[in-house]
Amino acid sequence: MKEKLNVDELISAYTQGFFPMAERDGIYWHSPEPRAIIPLENVPKKPKSLAKSERKHEFTHTIDYNFEYVIRECSKRRDTWISSEIINSFTELNIIGFAHSIETWKDGKIVGGLYGVCIGAAFFGESMFNLVDDAAKSAYFYLIELLRRNNFLLLDSQYINPFTEKLGAIEIPKQDYINKLNFAISQVREFK
Repeated sequence: MKEKLNVDELISAYTQGFFPMAERDGIYWHSPEPRAIIPLENVPKKPKSLAKSERKHEFTHTIDYNFEYVIRECSKRRDTWISSEIINSFTELNIIGFAHSIETWKDGKIVGGLYGVCIGAAFFGESMFNLVDDAAKSAYFYLIELLRRNNFLLLDSQYINPFTEKLGAIEIPKQDYINKLNFAISQVREFK
């Protein structure tokens, strides 16, 4: 297996609606029909219980403080699609400004977070992790605030599952997704 994917190939794939996932015998490109997105204008309000948990834990957040740590923590699950090849490639994407992480901190340690790819006004959510209850969810709502503040147009969640559905994910036809994608990547936005 290659040590990493070509970053130009990765960026090109995302702009065409594809994303990679590792399986035992290699990397496969996915472009689901239908596609799951999280409409930024319809994200449910932050639950009161999460706000209470954030205060209790005194969470703080950073952007891109330790991308490689975040992606490695996201890969630590029984069934993972995040191989060392994906870790190496996405870390390189982070270095050149196309992949980002949000870290949730408690007591001077990263206790949760998420990462994804950013092209134009589109953010492609990849994965999240928790070492403390609600740390990933806190990072998610921090991401939502950041995307709204910077007028992002598309938050891609790829596939829908019960967790992402609770966070506001819906499924749309692939062609509708491609139309939204093409417009979003033609815009210029900052992830800050």
